[in-house]
Amino acid sequence: MVSKRVDGQAAYVLHLHPYSETSLVVDVFTRDHGRVPLLARGARRPRSAMRGMLMSFQPLELGWFGGGEVKTLAKAEWLGGMPLLGGRCLLLGYYLNELLLKMLPREDAHGALFDAYAAALRALAGGGADAPELRRFEKTLLKELGYGLTLEIDVESGLPVAPEGEYAYLIERGPVRSRVGAGEAATISGKTLLDMAADDYADPRTRLESRQLMRQLIAHHMGGKPLQSRRVFIELQEL
Repeated sequence: MVSKRVDGQAAYVLHLHPYSETSLVVDVFTRDHGRVPLLARGARRPRSAMRGMLMSFQPLELGWFGGGEVKTLAKAEWLGGMPLLGGRCLLLGYYLNELLLKMLPREDAHGALFDAYAAALRALAGGGADAPELRRFEKTLLKELGYGLTLEIDVESGLPVAPEGEYAYLIERGPVRSRVGAGEAATISGKTLLDMAADDYADPRTRLESRQLMRQLIAHHMGGKPLQSRRVFIELQEL
């Protein structure tokens, strides 16, 4: 097995768990290598230089080496400039991390998704608990995984979505015009669909309906896997 060294990688910590009395396994999300598990030797020691550096939601520059499934962390540098998340924004940060951990394969690079994640964290750090960047991240995640959304065309008629119309969204297909008496459990306005296509979340109805739609789509593509972060939200009556 060929040992490979990587240096200067922009990264964020997604998850930490103990490996031994002195070490950690760190799951990180990087720009050029996607999600990578790293062994941080000695990081649990009180005087370890890495101990206070491997924090979630903080921009890092990492280096590692190794040819196995779990690489060895060689260098970590905190790039600074990001306020710590708190309250609801902290829970939303864990939600983003959980989506990446459960939906993104290891060592599958997605530069656009990395940028969307970083933008969402910056918005959360600024107190934006209902920020447009969260919906953009979810949209980008689905697109990068091959589940891009159809938002501007009625998939049955082939006609453009009408802003004044009401639509049902068929998972893995797209919007269809809602029929009176058809009994759809929930509808979404044409304006919301078009706003989502344009990444415009200024309208309160768009923010509400887009959040509901993305929740439904993500649950489907996760195959029924529960989200721990969402369970915590519900318990705290935050959703």
